[in-house]
Amino acid sequence: MTSNHDAPTATADGDVDRVTELLGRRPRGAFKVVVRDATGDPVVVRNEPFLDDGTPMPTRYYLVGADLVRAVSRIEATGAVDEVEAELDDDVIEAIHHRYEAERDAAIPADHAGPRPSGGVGGTRVGVKCLHAHVANELATGDDDIGRWTLARIPHGTAGAPARTHPDAATDGE
Repeated sequence: MTSNHDAPTATADGDVDRVTELLGRRPRGAFKVVVRDATGDPVVVRNEPFLDDGTPMPTRYYLVGADLVRAVSRIEATGAVDEVEAELDDDVIEAIHHRYEAERDAAIPADHAGPRPSGGVGGTRVGVKCLHAHVANELATGDDDIGRWTLARIPHGTAGAPARTHPDAATDGE
């Protein structure tokens, strides 16, 4: 998997078509692929703060890698949102949202007038709403404890997932 937490991967020819295929719809705003898997396929995109029609877009990092999306969905289906909220301190969760919001808001021109995106990860103001958004944030920035917690529970070898370093990492029977 390729990712540089300081500079995005340039969006290559064909990325719009591939992301359209992965999402099942055409993206409604500008984006850059910021994380790719070992084959070069998009895993995470960084959205601009506004859609093409000017609508605020609160989700800065969006998980598009098909295998990873499915794996995170399986984890969410087990009640993991409640589990991670119980395990992590509220101050840690709040800080994640504040950092995310600050990074997204820094991309908005200072003279922008009109509605702005709001909230933290995926537009959330309090707690955890979507593990997919946290995983995307962790993969893109390396700065999301909820995303890291979730990735530690992804089966080893899932396309788009980073190599294991967490002691609680899930295995596939190894």
